[in-house]
Amino acid sequence: MSSNQVLVMDSDTSRRATLATLIEFINCEPVLIDESVAWQQQVDNVNELAMVIMGRIADSHQTKQVLRELLNQNEPVAVFALGLPEADWLDFPGLLGVLRYPVKYPQLSNALQQAVMLHEVSQAPHPADVPHLIGHSKKMQQVAQMIEQVSHSDANVLILGESGTGKEVVARNLHHFSARKNHPIVPINCGAIPAELLESELFGHEKGAFTGAITSRKGRFELADGGTLFLDEIGDMPLPMQVKLLRVLQERVYERVGGNKPITANVRVIAATHRQLEQQIAEGQFREDLYYRLNVFPIELPALRERREDIPLLINELIKRIEHENRGSVRLTTEATAALCRYSWPGNIRELGNVIERLVIMYPYSTVDLCDLPEKYQISDGEDLPEIVMQMIKHQSSDTSVATTPAAPEKRQNNARQSVASSHEKQEEVMAESIPDEGLDLKQHLAHLEYLLI
Repeated sequence: MSSNQVLVMDSDTSRRATLATLIEFINCEPVLIDESVAWQQQVDNVNELAMVIMGRIADSHQTKQVLRELLNQNEPVAVFALGLPEADWLDFPGLLGVLRYPVKYPQLSNALQQAVMLHEVSQAPHPADVPHLIGHSKKMQQVAQMIEQVSHSDANVLILGESGTGKEVVARNLHHFSARKNHPIVPINCGAIPAELLESELFGHEKGAFTGAITSRKGRFELADGGTLFLDEIGDMPLPMQVKLLRVLQERVYERVGGNKPITANVRVIAATHRQLEQQIAEGQFREDLYYRLNVFPIELPALRERREDIPLLINELIKRIEHENRGSVRLTTEATAALCRYSWPGNIRELGNVIERLVIMYPYSTVDLCDLPEKYQISDGEDLPEIVMQMIKHQSSDTSVATTPAAPEKRQNNARQSVASSHEKQEEVMAESIPDEGLDLKQHLAHLEYLLI
């Protein structure tokens, strides 16, 4: 981050001077606002703003207005308030955290790291609109290969897998890489629509076909003309509708409810389910002939617990999507990522996404350690992770910038104090062994040591 100016707004001269000393120590330039001098004269030269620290100002209403104008002229800037009883900043939009006063060096350094992350998030490229498959595991590579093989065909595809494994992502990739990609892909959840309305949803209806049909309406088959129809949770479709769907798949012709005009079904059908269809056939809950009509090219998605080496990649991808939506960001330590890799994930990727979103809300622009995870995910022992999983964890950790939050829970502060104490002990050992005869620059030495630790 090229920005290195820290704006300090406080009526107390002593506090301003103390903060200025700390800001210089972290290699930043303090910009001190004096209420006795016109605002505009003081902010004209502010062009590389990294962070704003707000204390007590006499005219807080006018100050907030001017500050909003200043922030609107810069890239996203981290704003922190001093934890003073007389300060009135907690309602300021965009406030990232509160710094306890007196501010200590580690706390200010952590705040700067949060500012760095906020800047990096604002500069991050936007991901592609089409969701892509994430994973380097052998099973996911096989899935990607099958998508490539069948995408240019009009053959029906049946996607199998547990709930939350990403079946709709596979369906959208099949459509995106097909010759029908310039036409719509229309999804419908067969288990979420009542049986008496499902026929109308699929095939449409004519005016007056039933009570409440005041106008004619196109169905999903008609809306997907030339494109792809994605039948999600096909295993929950009622048996009477299975018969009508089979006829359409066989003859490629259907009629609207209440109509007699045949309509050609120019669609590619992709179905998905988390149920065991062969077992449902044996129990008489699913038609065998429809199963074989849909099961032309089956693609089975592995559960998340079967591809643990992909979890670090998925974590980073989920964080990037949250960043793209401007909903915050978070980073995970190696220990926290390893714990998530040991968890069994009955909810698969959907459950993982919920956990990451919860962490972003609880620890915005911060680093999450093992003790910060929800209790059931704090798995530090048990089975040893395979070497390939550990390699992926280390690789993803090395590619991720780290930030911590000053306004964290007490246990995080205890960890920070232990980390600072440990760094002080290491610093004493290094200095005792390698202090040159001509002495050393303490500020530069500490900055270099902090860089290595981070």
